[in-house]
Amino acid sequence: MPDPFLSIKNIKKFYRLPKQPPLCALQGVSFEIFEGEVLGLLGVNGAGKTTLSSIIATLTPPSTGELLWKGLSVYKQLPAYRRSVGFCPQKPNLDQLLSLEENLLFAGRFFGMEEKAVRQQTQMLIDRLGLGAYAQAQASMLSGGYKQRFLIARSLIQQPKLVILDEPTVGLDPHIRHELWQVIRDLRSSGVTLILTTHYLEEAEALCDRVCMIDQGSIKSLDTPKNLLRTYDKHKLEDVLLAIRNEGKSS
Repeated sequence: MPDPFLSIKNIKKFYRLPKQPPLCALQGVSFEIFEGEVLGLLGVNGAGKTTLSSIIATLTPPSTGELLWKGLSVYKQLPAYRRSVGFCPQKPNLDQLLSLEENLLFAGRFFGMEEKAVRQQTQMLIDRLGLGAYAQAQASMLSGGYKQRFLIARSLIQQPKLVILDEPTVGLDPHIRHELWQVIRDLRSSGVTLILTTHYLEEAEALCDRVCMIDQGSIKSLDTPKNLLRTYDKHKLEDVLLAIRNEGKSS
């Protein structure tokens, strides 16, 4: 077994609410991510998927627990870790006053890329993701599918080693979803490690090397799609997820 690319150790997350007991979003989550794999985070709304993704992206800190990159806490090497991580959020957060090209150039400069390098990477991503016709357009002019392509492009601007995709295809037409599936496959083939949060169970079956099923802030199962289907004697991951949730209700 190779050394893990990233180790999540006993991560807990509490949210303090006025005049109420703390809300526990994650209850001691632990697992490892290996270089070059696609790991799916699956669960119903409120299961803790987006909270966990945000912690791995260092957008929010855990309440307790450790996040280890190359064996060391990410918080002891935060600038280097953040340069190695690309994050594609669930909701578009583009600068509406800038063109797509300007948004990408700004993102690259944010990561300290030199002018020539960021312009070359921007043009490569525009070509790779079919954004050429809209490169000079403002974000408000884009359809949902093209906004999502842009978000993926922006998450790749600094050539990260780990890309976190939080519901990247939600609400998109089936043919656009399948186009983005190919982008994810191409990234994996190039050696990029990916974390994919999705509600589409067939998406996880098609793309993920392993899937992590989360329910009420806890990991209920972590295995390959094939092994999960065999273990639960099901034909679809959707049925596996339902079976896992029913186990929790009956225990």
